[in-house]
Amino acid sequence: MRRPAVAVLNGCNLNMLGRRDPRHYGAITLAELDDLVVSRAAAAGFAECACFQTNHEGSLVEKIQEFSKDLDGMIINPGAWTHYSFAIHDALELVEAPVVEVHLSDIVARPEEWRRRSVISDVCDRTITGKGADGYLEAIDWLAEGL
Repeated sequence: MRRPAVAVLNGCNLNMLGRRDPRHYGAITLAELDDLVVSRAAAAGFAECACFQTNHEGSLVEKIQEFSKDLDGMIINPGAWTHYSFAIHDALELVEAPVVEVHLSDIVARPEEWRRRSVISDVCDRTITGKGADGYLEAIDWLAEGL
């Protein structure tokens, strides 16, 4: 029997963490975030934690499809695609494992009205917003509890 695996998928502009507005996104870089998540996943019992980031919507859809069957959990932060990508929504419908939507900022409290809506929440098992990098760690812990 194989040991559990988790994937962390990040969308557009998350490669710019550490340079983007720290009031919303904190000072952590994507590389630092990936290191934190991989360490937490190992401590939580996951044999593998694959981290992926892209600025191309189709690449994110393809990665979701690639991971749709062979995972025990998925964490996704699509970035701005959260608010309008029905292609990502539809790809997430096919994921057999639990999916956690994570946002560094509290998207519901953001001043821009368009940022307050997520078109993927209804196909995710849990949504965590506004906790910075700790939201990703909470997502790992929640997925591990369900194993």
